[in-house]
Amino acid sequence: MMSWPLRRARLVNSRCVAQVLLGWLATLATLTVCAAEMSGAAHVIDGDSLRIGQQEMRLQGIDAPEGRQHCKVKGRDWLCGRAAAETLGFLLTNTEIRCTWSETDRYQRALVTCFRDDTNINAMMVEVGMALAYRRHSLAYIDQEEIARAVERGIWDSEFIAPWDWRQQDREEQAKHANCPVKGNVNRQQQKIYHVRGWRDYARVKMRSDEGDTCFESEGDARAAGFRAAKQ
Repeated sequence: MMSWPLRRARLVNSRCVAQVLLGWLATLATLTVCAAEMSGAAHVIDGDSLRIGQQEMRLQGIDAPEGRQHCKVKGRDWLCGRAAAETLGFLLTNTEIRCTWSETDRYQRALVTCFRDDTNINAMMVEVGMALAYRRHSLAYIDQEEIARAVERGIWDSEFIAPWDWRQQDREEQAKHANCPVKGNVNRQQQKIYHVRGWRDYARVKMRSDEGDTCFESEGDARAAGFRAAKQ
């Protein structure tokens, strides 16, 4: 007959195994609930962001030049941010894509890995040189970045600022102009338009000195510099 200490040891061991299994099953259930997948036609937002239906997504592990970011090619301005968005658009054209994710960022965008058939779109954006491996968050695409750098593809054939550094510089410039009385903005059509503090679109105007934006003390100063008033 089994002794009490042995029966007790086996009982304790069985309980431990059961607890481990229950914990493992609970973890698996949590992972299953958190994991998500969506397929469909995608709309490009910028070089590393897109939307399928109403779901906004950010390509995980990569960072592309920002929409209004400029790079330099042989001393001349190149709209590398726009080029990155166009490249992503080309990869998404005329097909449904499949995106998977298990977490979101602080803007509630799904952090996704997307595929066109079996092609990893995140990896492709880095390998063609239109995005960088976002090492701060992932080491997944370092090999693709090294390939692009070695053959000088995309932005590696230009002078550029890393997107994360460009965003930091942009934040600093916006802070510098936070109390600007009159924002003189040069838009994408090269129209010079000024916005006075308190006007409808004043807060939405982002000042970028490298694009000709200027802070003025008065409307008269803005008009003298060739700017016209924004429509109200």
